[in-house]
Amino acid sequence: MSVRVRTARARALLLTLVSFCVLAGTVTACAGGDDRARVVVTTNILGDITREIVGEEADVSVLMKPNADPHSFGLSAVQAAELENADLVVYNGLGLEENVLRHVAAARESGVATFAAGEAADPLTFHTGDEGGPADEAGEPDPHFWTDPGRVREAAGLIADQVVEHVGGVSEKAVRNNAERYDGQLADLTTWMEKSFAAIPEDRRALVTNHHVFGYLADRFGFRVIGAVIPSGTTLASPSSSDLRSLTRAMEGAGVRTVFADSSRPTRLAEVLRQEVGGDVDVVALYSESLTEKGKGAGTYLEMMRANTSAMADGLTGD
Repeated sequence: MSVRVRTARARALLLTLVSFCVLAGTVTACAGGDDRARVVVTTNILGDITREIVGEEADVSVLMKPNADPHSFGLSAVQAAELENADLVVYNGLGLEENVLRHVAAARESGVATFAAGEAADPLTFHTGDEGGPADEAGEPDPHFWTDPGRVREAAGLIADQVVEHVGGVSEKAVRNNAERYDGQLADLTTWMEKSFAAIPEDRRALVTNHHVFGYLADRFGFRVIGAVIPSGTTLASPSSSDLRSLTRAMEGAGVRTVFADSSRPTRLAEVLRQEVGGDVDVVALYSESLTEKGKGAGTYLEMMRANTSAMADGLTGD
């Protein structure tokens, strides 16, 4: 066979291979192997925190869309496959992602490293007593640890440890530097929140929400949890008429006229309570369980916490 013929066939084979790669969308993988590691995160709040730590060292895929409810969002077949092909899965745990945890368990059983940030954050149980009394020790653990930036600092450090240990090819120095920088931002956030809440008079430091979500914030910054329209840690529950009557009495006894409702959920239940207590009850929207799209008020965890702090301080000090 002549050199010219062999060269022509080689060119044809190369052209076919490149065409296949383009059609498959994997030119890089075909050319040299795309072995870039991947971290998959269930909720968008943890996704933002994880991206700050990982930086450019690996791909971070977040399953929960902006403005979604972590208690009710589900996965597509493609997303479920992402979990089982990840190098590391970061999830909240403590029952938060109610429709996703079975997929996380399946990924773990297939050998994927998983990390439950909420379970590692010294979880509290729900505050169920009147006047923000002690949590019921026999109750369910509260999954909403991110409302306490101090616990987020602890969780962020542990996520960095998990990335270094389980995600191949990352620079430990880069990950540690990212974690240290973000820890400083979280420390600044905590100081700013303390100063912002200090302006709220002691007799107004009381919280009523659409469901139990701010127990960690109350524990960190000295608030009383009066109650919730839905006396549960999940938005999937519903209040009874006796629940509403009990909460109404508690609010009247504490002189509370402000209800904080999650912005990712309709405020219908809080509006019902407004009708029970009277028309002068204020309903203030907070970003408590989900980030928004970028530029929509709570595109990052830091932005969400600053927006919530300002809204709570204004809502509890206003006339």
